[in-house]
Amino acid sequence: MRVPLLDLQQQYAPIRDEVLAAVTRVCDSQHFILGAEVEQFEREIASLLGVAHAIGVSSGTDALLAALMALGVGPGDEVITPTYSFFATAGCVSRVGATPVFVDVDPVSFNVTAEAIDAALTPRTRAILPVHLYGQCADVDGILAVARARRIPVIEDAAQAIGAQTRGRQAGTLGDIGCFSFFPSKNLGAFGDAGLVTTNDDELGWKVRLMRNHGMHPKYYHRVIGGNFRIDALQAAVLRVKTPHLAAWTEARRRNAARYERSFTEALAGHRSLRLVPASAAPTAAGTLTLPAASPDAYHIYNQYVIRVHDRDGLRERLTAQGVGTEIYYPVPFHLQDCFAPLGYRAGAFPVAEAAAADSLALPIYGELTENQQRHVVSTIVAYYR
Repeated sequence: MRVPLLDLQQQYAPIRDEVLAAVTRVCDSQHFILGAEVEQFEREIASLLGVAHAIGVSSGTDALLAALMALGVGPGDEVITPTYSFFATAGCVSRVGATPVFVDVDPVSFNVTAEAIDAALTPRTRAILPVHLYGQCADVDGILAVARARRIPVIEDAAQAIGAQTRGRQAGTLGDIGCFSFFPSKNLGAFGDAGLVTTNDDELGWKVRLMRNHGMHPKYYHRVIGGNFRIDALQAAVLRVKTPHLAAWTEARRRNAARYERSFTEALAGHRSLRLVPASAAPTAAGTLTLPAASPDAYHIYNQYVIRVHDRDGLRERLTAQGVGTEIYYPVPFHLQDCFAPLGYRAGAFPVAEAAAADSLALPIYGELTENQQRHVVSTIVAYYR
């Protein structure tokens, strides 16, 4: 049985006609940069998220870059961020000339904690950049308490978390600025690169709009040096078609996550070589399997479904041979990446992230996944450890 990590064809088929009509609408208008299509998308997504300003940009990476630039982060500044995330989180800090200060993550959620951030603060801390990894919110309340005490802005990296909530509040709307990605593999994906910056601060909203268009206002008058971070009208049109389906797609992922948990529990009942264990700070012990854990006050959207197992690489080879797609998010934490070697971090500095990099594996979780496909995934994993 073939079980791809993600099958966008199944998502596309039911909305194909609607998407093609939207693309045709943009082509007929011959207005491809900003304009009415982008403005309407921004209004609709702002309403969905309950935020004052939603600014479409060219990618999730450029959302982070524009946010840092709008806050004036630059050389001599430090930005605290987890060592375990997609590269753009730390890369953008370096691109504006600032220094990323890495901290370890929580072993259950893989998200950064308020305690780790508090311990890393220095007089040079200019911003805090938490990540809502895999679709679950970090401890925003705790992080904001630390930040507000020092009057340090918080940029939420919500690239994997559109629709995620904590205590009924939307990811990307709680800090000073939120950053989203619409990369095609995201829960809400464009037909190419696209992103979003959100804020409830009028001045920051204006600055981000300025930054995304070369710092230009009015035309050909440049107050600051920005960049070309504009979202394409074609991408905005596609996202306008897909956004009304987001809630249903998210619920399908959540149902699939619950079905995985039931299937693993049933399959491992009485299993002698593999047992389910709760997440811990230690590397996964032989004979154990850890499933994702959702916080009681969180609405997890499962952008990724990440398990932890011993002999992760061997299991991945077996799953590939059985037609199951998987991915490792992420095999090398930031502090061990070659490009950040000048910062002086060493192996062992952040043991939770290093352990997760060695034993975590993402399984298929997309909404159209069938029960038979999930049972094939589970049975293949269970059989590997017999």
